[in-house]
Amino acid sequence: MTALHTAIAILLVVLLILVPKVEPVIALVIGSLYLGIAAGLGFEGTIETIVAGFGDIMAEVGLLIGFGVLLGSLLNSMGALQKLVEKLLRILGPGKLPYALAGALSAVFPSIYVDVQLVLAAPLAKRAAPRMGRYGLPMMGGALSAGILVGYVFVVPGLGTLAVAGLLHVPLSTMLVYGFALGPLAALLTTFLFGRLLRRGFWNPETDEVPEEPDDAENGGAAGSSGGAAGGGGEPVIKDGAVATAAATSTTSATGEPDSHRPLPPLYLSLLPIIVPLLLIATGAIADAAGVKSDLLTFLGNPAFALFAGLVGAYALARWVHTGERVDRAMTEGFHSTGQILLVTGVGGSLGAVIGKTGLDKVLSDMFSADAGMSTVVTILLVWLVAALLHLAIGSIGVAAIAAAGIIAPIMGDLAVPPAVLALAIGSGSLFALQVNSNFFWMFQPLLGVTTRGALKALTFVTSLASVVSLVLVIAVSFVV
Repeated sequence: MTALHTAIAILLVVLLILVPKVEPVIALVIGSLYLGIAAGLGFEGTIETIVAGFGDIMAEVGLLIGFGVLLGSLLNSMGALQKLVEKLLRILGPGKLPYALAGALSAVFPSIYVDVQLVLAAPLAKRAAPRMGRYGLPMMGGALSAGILVGYVFVVPGLGTLAVAGLLHVPLSTMLVYGFALGPLAALLTTFLFGRLLRRGFWNPETDEVPEEPDDAENGGAAGSSGGAAGGGGEPVIKDGAVATAAATSTTSATGEPDSHRPLPPLYLSLLPIIVPLLLIATGAIADAAGVKSDLLTFLGNPAFALFAGLVGAYALARWVHTGERVDRAMTEGFHSTGQILLVTGVGGSLGAVIGKTGLDKVLSDMFSADAGMSTVVTILLVWLVAALLHLAIGSIGVAAIAAAGIIAPIMGDLAVPPAVLALAIGSGSLFALQVNSNFFWMFQPLLGVTTRGALKALTFVTSLASVVSLVLVIAVSFVV
């Protein structure tokens, strides 16, 4: 009954949002209440789990979201992302930009913390979208989904990759070779296939995108960050990717006076507040994976500190370039956006916590047979299925991958499949259908400026497609290793 109640809870949340257009925060709490009570947690236990889940997810990503959104708002005020997009468009052209983004995110910058990557990359994708025509936004959103999440589970030092490799005792050097070959290829193929579907009418801008509001110069761009009331149908809206408004990119204030008292910095200097945190996080993760023990590296590589360092750098650079009033306005826009994202993200964590209390992983472990006579393909499919079902229920790719690895590890010796291939199959399955019980989903929606329906297409469908595409690639790898 646990699996049935979980499925009903997830379906209830989706239907409440899509049909009567209930606010996502309310729908998520209703789904959490139903599941907790139906699964036997009791009234008090359900409420305690909801509160604890909210607190746990805030402890994990609250500062990351806050620092990242403020960092993005300051960088946007200096035109950094606009310059980068224009440079990429000049070099690659609109048609190749999504592939460059998906490839870079999955191979060059494997997602150590997917929430951090989303906050930093979403404004870039959103700003480039209008230059690519009618389907620019979903194409960039799909590339973002595939690049970030495929890198997270396949490419070292993605945390999902490191966790699964450790639990299955797969050498990181082996995972590095297999993951680097399979991950970017899966991301690029997924982006290509999603683009073909968009051309066949899969996307409807009228229902899948949040309409842009006209800029309000009298309010210094405040109309662009109007919160959840805009966009209609209960869809939370944060203008221009939650960290940017048209007013924020302007160098002229509403009074006609220049906002910048110095020329805007060159592109390489503007991007340092993004590049430095990513390098710090990557260095810390690689040092940890290599067994290097250093308190200093651990401190510098902590994502919260790394993003805070980037925020301080962006703030100092903005104060050097802009007037104090302009910097204050950029920070205010960031604070406004942060509050809305944190609330929805936290409630999404509450649903995941309730699901975690139901013990669904034990139910799934009973369905898996360690029959040594199973073929390689059947074994890979079962491993993929376990990880996929865990992700559907738990709502966290990382937790699903770790739980699946914990189920498979004790019986791994009885399976006639190399451990590295099992690790790839777990990563592939844990990608499947990232949806409404994930905090990433509720961050993705306002940051990209899409409705819940649009997020189900550009994120849930894309991760499902990436999962199936990578499954085919994993099966192909199993025949040559």
